[in-house]
Amino acid sequence: MARNNWARRAVVTFGSLALVGSLAACGGGGAGSGDAAGGDSKAPEDIQVGVAMPTETSERWIADGEAVKSQLEEAGYEVFMQFANDDIPTQQQQIDQMITKGADILVVASIDGTALSSQLQAAADQDIPIISYDRLINGTENVDFYVTFDNYKVGVQQATSLLTGLGLVDDKGEKTGKKGPLNIELFAGSIDDNNAHFFWKGAMDTLKPFMDDGTLVVKSKQTKIEQAATLRWSQEEAQSRMEDLITAHYAGGKTKIDGVLSPFDGISRGIQTALTNAGYGKSIKDGLPIITGQDAEIASVKLIQDGVQYATIFKDTRKLASQAVTAVKSYAEGTEPEANDTESYDNGKKVVPSFLLDSDIVTADNISSLLVDSGYYTAAEVKAGQTK
Repeated sequence: MARNNWARRAVVTFGSLALVGSLAACGGGGAGSGDAAGGDSKAPEDIQVGVAMPTETSERWIADGEAVKSQLEEAGYEVFMQFANDDIPTQQQQIDQMITKGADILVVASIDGTALSSQLQAAADQDIPIISYDRLINGTENVDFYVTFDNYKVGVQQATSLLTGLGLVDDKGEKTGKKGPLNIELFAGSIDDNNAHFFWKGAMDTLKPFMDDGTLVVKSKQTKIEQAATLRWSQEEAQSRMEDLITAHYAGGKTKIDGVLSPFDGISRGIQTALTNAGYGKSIKDGLPIITGQDAEIASVKLIQDGVQYATIFKDTRKLASQAVTAVKSYAEGTEPEANDTESYDNGKKVVPSFLLDSDIVTADNISSLLVDSGYYTAAEVKAGQTK
């Protein structure tokens, strides 16, 4: 019997009952709130958890890593965490090292959701449970659970914030009757990130009625995710593409861009730089288009407060980390983590049981209530545009 069968034995014996329990648990209390499935368990101090994070170049992923590590350590687990600097071979090597060094459970936020098959097979061969963290791991049966936000809803929120900023809907989501046409351009995330497709679908489903009736116009006609994608969510690539769009479709200033759908704050900042350099001004008041975002990075939160970026989506990484820790506890106790979604996330080999969290739209009006009052940032950090 493999070394870590204590952790996975319950999953095997629980079998189809776990799926039935997950279906019954929609809207339940969290990833580990189900009944025990039997099987062996170990004390936290006897368990090593390997945590693979994609990059330290994004403030968001630094916060995720710190939250997961600190919460696991508070629960008594030994933690081996590494960041891969957005380099796929590095992440592959890091996961190999985690397995070699005796990881009992893996928490993986992948760079490319299709690039870890051999590493995850090696983990499965040693009966190591694998929790996919925020980015779904695709093309393998060797992923046991997924913790994330409701990514389709995130896309809906991004599009809704664009519509609100453009004055087409009010704060209740009702149409205001404002007439177009208004020119917008569309940006998507990295095409190898499964979440980017959910964000895109949620956003496009929301914008489509306004595009169909001519209220919104994409002058570049780049309305497919393959055209709008931004590899590795790169700020520099987003700036370059925005510059190209301006040159090709808005040269001479006769036609201006009214809004930009952006799926991530780093991409938003690249877009803003390109637009400001092209003479659109330094703020919305001065002529910048309405620009959306995601992740509530502190630099972008300050830009929202200063009237430069219109909105971002707040995904509380503390809550996501808590769900990952709850799933770890379930496996450590020989039980099956409880899902609240067993239909949405098909990775090409299986539907991965998932726990989805809610997110919030942040504008200048609710920075204090959502981010400061909750303790996510301090007022001083927002004012400075950087964390201590």
